[in-house]
Amino acid sequence: MSKPFATQDFDALDTFDMDDEFIDPAASSRPPLPFAPMPGTAAVTEAVIGEAYNPVGKLVAETETAVAAAVASASLPTASPVAPDEVLSVGLTSYEPAGLPVMSSGAVEVSIPRIAVHVFAERQDTLASAERAGQDRRMARATTQIRIGGVAAAIEAYQSEPTPPLIVVESMKDAQTLLAEIDQLAEVCDAGTKVVIIGAANDILLFRELMRRGVSEYLVAPVQPLQLISAIGGLFADPAQPFVGRSIAFVGARGGAGASAVAHNTAYAMSERIGVNTVIVDYDLPFGTAGLDFNQDPLGGVADALNQPDRLDATLLDRMMVRCTDKLSLFAAPATLDADWDIQPDAFEEVTSRIRSTAPFVVLDLPHLWSGWMRKTLISADEVVIVATPDLASLRNAKNMIDLIKQGRPNDAPPRLVLNQVGVPGRPEIPAKDFGAALGIHPSLIIPFDAKVFGSAANNGQMIVDAGAKTKAAEAFETLAQIVSRRELPTALMKGKPAAPTGAPAKKGGSILASLFSKKR
Repeated sequence: MSKPFATQDFDALDTFDMDDEFIDPAASSRPPLPFAPMPGTAAVTEAVIGEAYNPVGKLVAETETAVAAAVASASLPTASPVAPDEVLSVGLTSYEPAGLPVMSSGAVEVSIPRIAVHVFAERQDTLASAERAGQDRRMARATTQIRIGGVAAAIEAYQSEPTPPLIVVESMKDAQTLLAEIDQLAEVCDAGTKVVIIGAANDILLFRELMRRGVSEYLVAPVQPLQLISAIGGLFADPAQPFVGRSIAFVGARGGAGASAVAHNTAYAMSERIGVNTVIVDYDLPFGTAGLDFNQDPLGGVADALNQPDRLDATLLDRMMVRCTDKLSLFAAPATLDADWDIQPDAFEEVTSRIRSTAPFVVLDLPHLWSGWMRKTLISADEVVIVATPDLASLRNAKNMIDLIKQGRPNDAPPRLVLNQVGVPGRPEIPAKDFGAALGIHPSLIIPFDAKVFGSAANNGQMIVDAGAKTKAAEAFETLAQIVSRRELPTALMKGKPAAPTGAPAKKGGSILASLFSKKR
């Protein structure tokens, strides 16, 4: 018998237990389709204060009704209300409703190339998992076809058509029958085709025999979407690229929400307090502030990378980046209006992909605009942080963003919400509890308004962690850095002994304002 399957060495047996690190099966249930009216929505009454219409009250009421209907349709227990005293620190509140399934913190960091994937499934849950996997952001470049039927259906299909780079087939039959079917499948497969088998038996002898016959991977049913994605990504991983960095996108719900300041300070806290290598990418080409915030004036930057994405390699990327500290690098925006910056949307995806191979964490500072590349960047990021202020415009925009991101990322945790500039004197604000209830996502962090600390740090090109190390804002950014990086502060910092930073933004003699205006002389 010929063995056209591409063989793969077996490194460990933990493949059988991978589903423990992925999403809870109960969390995969989908809400009703958009065109199906939610039960009870017609009965939502508009909250009225006197004779005035209250849009916040209406949003809260509609969201509570929709969530209750979704929970009921999914046969899940109703979430209990969150106690107001669940504050961890600096307004950081743990908003994981009791009784609802919570997505596992284990993430799948894979890069799947432009390939065709054919799935032949027998079970309904496998069909559903394959469908959700095909809709996942990590499979955006791949083309997925899902067909009903197991190995026999695959054999019949490939009698008259070429095989794709990857075939996923399911068989619930006994080991001897499965091996016989695999032998028949091998006769109709093209050379180099990779095959993943989904079977019923957790049998190491069967696994070894399948590997000996050239099968690339064996998974035990039932499989979860992220488990299937991880298996596919492992088969096509580039051995020359040791890792794919985790991308964290920061975006403001409206202009002036402070998303850039939050992104830069969080990245600095990740690098200097947690001690992980981090890269900041400022995608606000005409008005980016990353260079100002770190007191840097790079000649090149992210614009040069976007203009030649096909030429980027490790050496060229290193030349374009500015090293702010030992563990923090910066891709600054040109921040000029000399060009129109009409960059092709695919260039942003390519540049982000190349930069992710340079550091474990890549912080994307996204502008407040809407375009095709913004949509793709938000959906493809490993984590999204929406920065909002407690007002109605931010509430509306944040809700639109969250709905879009949830729809485009069915297998990921929802985006995180950060409420910034809370407590501005004399300004009416929407309470954080009502803000979160209207969105269905409560704030991961609440940053208090501190005009003096933020203003002096921005004007001097410093980070809050350095300019006001003992302030609540500094503690907030350290907390947010731990949340998005999923790392803890070193023991010395946890005990209240500040560790000396490995580096600090380079000073260029005096205030950043002086250096900025000196360019015009």
